[in-house]
Amino acid sequence: MIRFECDYLEGAPQPVLDAVVKASAQQHPGYGFDENSDHAKQLIRKACQLPASGGVHFLVGGTQANLTIIAALLKPYQGVIAPDTSHISNHETGAIEATGHKILALSTDDGKLHASQVEALCAAYEKETHKLFFVQPGMVYVSQTTEMGTMYTKQELADLYAVCRKYGLKVFVDGARLGYALAAPDCDMTLADLPQLCDVFTLGGTKQGALFGEAVVTTDAQLNRDLPYHIKQHGGLLAKGWLLGVQYEALFTDNLYLRLAKHAADLAVRIHDSLAAMGFSFLYEHRTNQQLPILTEDQFTKLNEQFSVDHFADLPDGRIAARICASWATKEDDVTALLAYMKTLK
Repeated sequence: MIRFECDYLEGAPQPVLDAVVKASAQQHPGYGFDENSDHAKQLIRKACQLPASGGVHFLVGGTQANLTIIAALLKPYQGVIAPDTSHISNHETGAIEATGHKILALSTDDGKLHASQVEALCAAYEKETHKLFFVQPGMVYVSQTTEMGTMYTKQELADLYAVCRKYGLKVFVDGARLGYALAAPDCDMTLADLPQLCDVFTLGGTKQGALFGEAVVTTDAQLNRDLPYHIKQHGGLLAKGWLLGVQYEALFTDNLYLRLAKHAADLAVRIHDSLAAMGFSFLYEHRTNQQLPILTEDQFTKLNEQFSVDHFADLPDGRIAARICASWATKEDDVTALLAYMKTLK
């Protein structure tokens, strides 16, 4: 069965595998204090045009990165503002709450948090007579792309950041799929823009060509100094840390990271435009790597007999929003087969 339900089904591209095999034959200092990791950080700094106050840190997985960053940025009595559809709200088994911090979830129409919502929440908190008894908002969490596949514009992130600076909040952009966002045809920002739009962001490896790994990029000097201690305390310091460094070194050599993302983005556009031409509608209209066509229950059942796709959401009229993911490893022939079969469902 051909699988399209996730974007982390395969291992890693050959350059990453070759780099790991080559490095495996050598000895390395432990915990990421090795030449490969240092070089990988330099490559990421250059790609992001990171200021001198910033830094790069490696962790193994997305949930681990999210809870470590949030715990590091918040004081014990503070909470994190996030969309109610966000990954930290719905797919991390209460990991953030387990650190002692409340998620201040806000409802959204498209998975995106808007500056006006954060402004309203912070203004209401400041006006509260008994605000001592309430969780203090301390930071904002957003994903690029969102869990819905929607994407923030550069101006939307800039507006969010401006509101947060006004109220003294930090901004964290979860970039588990950041490469796929940057490679999407409608994206108006580059990797070098991110340090100007937030205090910390991640460069996802797990979904974008690494066997595992997330790179945390921070522009906040205090967080940069403190984060290694939080990583260790939260069990995130990998003894064989060179395994993370060598993968990111390969991904950020010869622009491999974005070249892999572009492959997925091109296939996602093909899937979107072809399905739209067949008459399918979408839960959200965008052209990022997670496409959400709306199917009848019968169409979804038949599709899953031939292809594995995700049951993303149930609609009030009984139809189903399916999730079809393209990744760095998705094959052109598999997309051709998928689209040919989808045509038979109309």
